[in-house]
Amino acid sequence: MTLSRTQLVLLVLALIGLGILVQQTQQPPVQMSLWRGEILSTQRTAQQRFSAAFAPQPATERPFGNPLRDPRTVITQGYGVGSHAPASVWGGVDLAIDGDGDGKADPQGSWRAPVYATHDGIARVRPDTWPGGNYLAIENSYYKTAYAHLDSYAVVDGQPVVRGQLIGYVGSTGMSSGPHLHYEVWERGINRNPLDFDVLHVDD
Repeated sequence: MTLSRTQLVLLVLALIGLGILVQQTQQPPVQMSLWRGEILSTQRTAQQRFSAAFAPQPATERPFGNPLRDPRTVITQGYGVGSHAPASVWGGVDLAIDGDGDGKADPQGSWRAPVYATHDGIARVRPDTWPGGNYLAIENSYYKTAYAHLDSYAVVDGQPVVRGQLIGYVGSTGMSSGPHLHYEVWERGINRNPLDFDVLHVDD
């Protein structure tokens, strides 16, 4: 059987199309995500965690825990009261450390205590602000946490930060009557009560 020129061209085109179709169906199989719901996985690299901070985030990936990471942490001023009012603007909690075990914060226990990020994001360093003194924010596409009255910083402006990373030290800069950490949580631009984010929970 002899094929006409037109039939031969159509056969070649059909074979090319079939080859393309076979090639597309032989892509590597899709791998299931390893996400198990942890706030941060120590298995992830810093770059993966940084990239995830700017991706759309599930509700479980949120600020969590005590930025001082010290079981002796006490709240010296609550959310939305005193200098933290109105909560929509100044809402946060003041944290310090009970260094002598009497149930109250003391300067010796609080001064230059390490401060840790409570979620992933980018550091925004703002020294000598008023009223926050040495102010630091950690921002991603969904959340921002703020840390004020710092004595000094352990990160620089624009630096990627991961949860649990040392970011600064407690101080008494700005409008402050003694060493403490003013800590805020913002969700999509709305000020939230840090107590809703287990602010006194200390990681094991």
